[in-house]
Amino acid sequence: MTQAEAIFDRLKEDHDKHRDLLDKIENTSGDPAERKELFETFTKEVKSHAAAEEQAVYSTMLRKPETTDETRHSVAEHHELDEALNDLAATDMSSNAWLQKFKQVKHDYLHHIEEEEDDHFPDFEEKLSSGEEREMTEIFNRRKNAEKAQAEVTPEAFEDAKD
Repeated sequence: MTQAEAIFDRLKEDHDKHRDLLDKIENTSGDPAERKELFETFTKEVKSHAAAEEQAVYSTMLRKPETTDETRHSVAEHHELDEALNDLAATDMSSNAWLQKFKQVKHDYLHHIEEEEDDHFPDFEEKLSSGEEREMTEIFNRRKNAEKAQAEVTPEAFEDAKD
């Protein structure tokens, strides 16, 4: 396995964990503590993953003109997801509004990671040197741990939650 395969396999591992958490959250009902715990876990996982991915992968890919557009697109989606998670955290978890917002976040996130896995990662892999591959893997693993230790669920103020 090359280092590029290692980094992209590592990213896909996280994506699989995120898919599982999304399914578990969607299947919660009647237990606000369970939903809250799963949502907090998902939020911290996704925020730390996105930050590490941007530092390890996307910072490298931005320097390659042929992948700049894909990279900018993915980074923009990370920021949109971050805002959606903050809005979701500000919404009453027992409300129908929360579940509707959650379903939209799930749909958008699944689209994002499928696009990364099916389109971006194969394109990126073709453009990387072995040195870049090693560096990306090392940076991602180090940054993911550091980011996760500092990740927070940061809701918007309840009065700022979108309808």
